[in-house]
Amino acid sequence: METYNTTDRFLDCLEEIVTKGLSQDDLHQAKRCFLDYLGATLAGAKMLGNRGLSLVGMMEASKGQGCSSVIGFHTMASLHTASFVNGLSAHTAELDDGVISGIIHPGAPVFSGLLPVMERYNVDSYLFYLGAVVGYEVSVRLANAIQPSHKVLGYHASATCGMIGTAMGIAVMLGYNRQELKDTFACALASAHGTLKVLEDDSELKPFNIATASSDGLVAALMGKAGFKGADDPLEGYSGFFAQFSKTVDKQRLWKNENGKLAIYDVYVKPYAACRYCHPSIENALIIRGEKGFSVEDIEHIYIETYSLAVNKHDHTTVNNVSSAKMSIPFATAVSLCLGSASVDAYCEESIHDQAISDLMKKISVAPNDDFSSKFPQLSIATMVVKCADGRTFESRTEQPKGEAAFPLSDKELMEKFVSLAIFYGMNEERARQLSNSILYDSSNAVTDFVKLL
Repeated sequence: METYNTTDRFLDCLEEIVTKGLSQDDLHQAKRCFLDYLGATLAGAKMLGNRGLSLVGMMEASKGQGCSSVIGFHTMASLHTASFVNGLSAHTAELDDGVISGIIHPGAPVFSGLLPVMERYNVDSYLFYLGAVVGYEVSVRLANAIQPSHKVLGYHASATCGMIGTAMGIAVMLGYNRQELKDTFACALASAHGTLKVLEDDSELKPFNIATASSDGLVAALMGKAGFKGADDPLEGYSGFFAQFSKTVDKQRLWKNENGKLAIYDVYVKPYAACRYCHPSIENALIIRGEKGFSVEDIEHIYIETYSLAVNKHDHTTVNNVSSAKMSIPFATAVSLCLGSASVDAYCEESIHDQAISDLMKKISVAPNDDFSSKFPQLSIATMVVKCADGRTFESRTEQPKGEAAFPLSDKELMEKFVSLAIFYGMNEERARQLSNSILYDSSNAVTDFVKLL
C-alpha cells in the first residue's frame, strides 16, 4: 500500500517551484547558466576534435540525419547520441559551472540532457528554462543532503545526482503529471552511477561520467513517460538511494536550500580552465606573480595548504596529459606562475611538456589544513608561501575564488568568457558577441534559434 513518504515530500517541493513559476530574475539566472554552458561545451568540442566527431559517427546509424544538434560538430544526431556527446564536450574543458556545497557540476548534465529534447519536441524557451531550474534544484538538493560522505565513498555527484536532476528537468520541461514524475524519479535513482576512479592514472574519463549522466537521465525520463512504475519511496530503505550512496544524510537539505533561494543561484562560474579545487591556488599564484621583484627562476620551494577534500587526487606533480593537468594543483600553480594564465589556452600539450613548468611542479608541496577543512564549503581556503633561494618569501591567501555565488561574475564578465571560448572554438568574434547578447537579453528569440546559430 502506498503512503506519503520522503520521496513524495521531495516531489511536493519540486511541484511548488513549477506552480510558482519563474520570476524575471530567475529566468535571467537560468540564461546566464545556459550561456556559460554553451561556452564550455564549444571549448570542449574543440578539444575533443576528431575523436568527438568519430564518436558521433560510431553511435549513429545514419550520420547527420537525427533530430538534435551535437554542439560544435556541425551535425545532427539522435536524442541519445546528442545528449551523450554534448555532455562529454560540456565537461572536457573543465569550465562548466558547479556548486561547492554539493561538490557537483549541475549545468553540464542538465543542459546536455534538456537541449536535445527541447529541440526534438520544439519546446518553448520558458519551459526549457523551467526544466533547467528544476534540474539544478534536484541535483543540488540531493548532493547537499549526502555530501561530503558521498565523495568520501568514491562517488561522483555530478554523475549520480546530476543524472537524477537531468531526468527530472526533462520531465518538468515536457509537462509530466505527478505519477510520471514519480516514476521518472524512481527510474533515475535506480540507475544512478559514476565513481571518482576516473581521476586516477591520467584517466580521461571524468567527462564520460557527465556524458552518461546526460543520456541516462534522458532514458529515465522516457521510461517514466512510458509508464514503467518504480518503487514507492526509492530514497529510503536498505536498498534506497540514501543507504547505497552515503553514510550520513541531512534530509533537511532536501526540503530547502540554506539561503532560501533556488539552487541555480548557488552556482560558481569558472574563470580558469581547471578543477575548482585548483582555483584558490591559481589566484594565489597570479597575485604572487604580480609582486614586485618576483621571479620564477628564484623559487626554491612552494608550500600550499588547503582543505582536505582538495588535496586527495589533486596534489600530483607528474602530469602526462591535459586531463591530468586540469586536476593538479601543482600544475595549476606552476602554469599560472610561469605563463600568468590558467585559461583554456594554457592547458595544452605545449604547457605539459614545458620544462620550466615541469621543473617548478617538482618544487611544490600541497598539504591539508584542519582549520581550512572545517570551514569548507562555506570558504574554499588556500594559502601559498613561495620561498626563494636568496631567503625572500612571497605569500598569498584566498578564501573565496572568483566566480563564487557570493562574488559572481558580472553579465559583462560572463559574456567575455563566452566570447573568448567561442573564439577558441573558431567562431567569429562579432557573431559570438551577438549570440551572447541575444541569449541574455533578447526574449523574442527561442532557444532553438540559438542552437541553429551554433
